[in-house]
Amino acid sequence: MSFQTIKVKKEGSIDYLTLNRPDNLNTITPEMCDELQSYFADLQVQHKTRVVILNGEGRAFCAGYDLKSAEGVSQGPIIGLRFQKQVSEVYARMRRCPQPIICLAHGAATGGGLAFALASDIRIIADNTKLNVAVVKVGLTGCDVGISYFLPRSVGQSVAAELMMTGKFIEPQRALTLGLVSAVVPYNALLDEGNAIASDMLATSPLGLRLTKEGLNLSIDANSLEAAIAFEDRGQILCASAGLFEEGINAFFEKRKADYDDG
Repeated sequence: MSFQTIKVKKEGSIDYLTLNRPDNLNTITPEMCDELQSYFADLQVQHKTRVVILNGEGRAFCAGYDLKSAEGVSQGPIIGLRFQKQVSEVYARMRRCPQPIICLAHGAATGGGLAFALASDIRIIADNTKLNVAVVKVGLTGCDVGISYFLPRSVGQSVAAELMMTGKFIEPQRALTLGLVSAVVPYNALLDEGNAIASDMLATSPLGLRLTKEGLNLSIDANSLEAAIAFEDRGQILCASAGLFEEGINAFFEKRKADYDDG
């Protein structure tokens, strides 16, 4: 695909997805929303792509929505809701895609940029990263593009309320302490850290990795332990029946890299 606001570089089983409006701090526009929707929808059938590494070009990851392009949200309930859903659907598709997403954030990761990080499966940030729920500071609510769903599940209700109701910035070390991110590293170490995690993921079976993302997402919202275990049981037997458990065990005892067949 040919994109204008994002770049996609494929290297083996990894897609490097880069937000590519560096002169505008990678702020979100309607065109970017359309391109990201298309990219994440296509991942459903891109079985050779096993991991996505998301980052931003230039001096910021993403400084939220481009306010110069946000006039649609104020054009009444019908047009406004269509405009809003064009944005929010991006984050829904990030969660629906079967590939785990590793977010590498630096500089500004605010508003919709924070939501990009939250909708990813693993978040690694540079030590210069600034994160906040920016939209509450411009007259709207802090409940935006999935933030009210993701944030309390990451940091708990009290901290989520603090951040969403004030728009205050959360510093990298506090984000790490709260479990909002997995690691804080120097900017020049971001890509190495992301590649190391991706490498560990690629050592797992393709089916097992996909079912892990799906199962984790479902279990977060499971209404009972029994519902979570039922999905876990199904996933284990699917993997075992595909011969993946046998290959994994053999590789372990033979002290070699497993060679998983993904059909």
